[in-house]
Amino acid sequence: MDKQKIQERQQQIIDLIQGFCTEKLNDEYFDLSKRVIQKLGRKRSVPFITGQPEIWAAAAIHAVGTINFLFDKGFEPYTSIDDINNFFGTKKTTTGGKSKIIRDLLKLNRYDKEFSTKDMSENNPFTSYVMVDGYILPMSSLPEDLQIAVKEARAAGGDMSFTTRK
Repeated sequence: MDKQKIQERQQQIIDLIQGFCTEKLNDEYFDLSKRVIQKLGRKRSVPFITGQPEIWAAAAIHAVGTINFLFDKGFEPYTSIDDINNFFGTKKTTTGGKSKIIRDLLKLNRYDKEFSTKDMSENNPFTSYVMVDGYILPMSSLPEDLQIAVKEARAAGGDMSFTTRK
């Protein structure tokens, strides 16, 4: 499939995602799900070329929702997997399967730096810890200059760990 067809298919899926996010979620979920589809569109083998656009739209929202606790009633916004499938007319097993493909292709996990909501990023329990000699320690146990270095590295998209032994 040529680039023009990929772009058209990608836009079709993004438009479907926007419809759901406008009605059921928010702009942040739209942006994250849109970026998932855009990133998939840059893959060597674009997965959404085949299959129904509704399935890929549902799967993108499902993938982002899975890593951001969207299906947990204790978090806002909340929606159920059934809400997604009812909106798009898709089946739970198909959506879940495509969502898994997306999460595997993009290596998505909870607290993912690129695809986490702002709330998830701010409440990431791992940001207050650092690896020292293979042990996870509170960052507060480091000297202040090293704490600053870790925070700067993380702000730039990296991370740091320390080795004190030779």
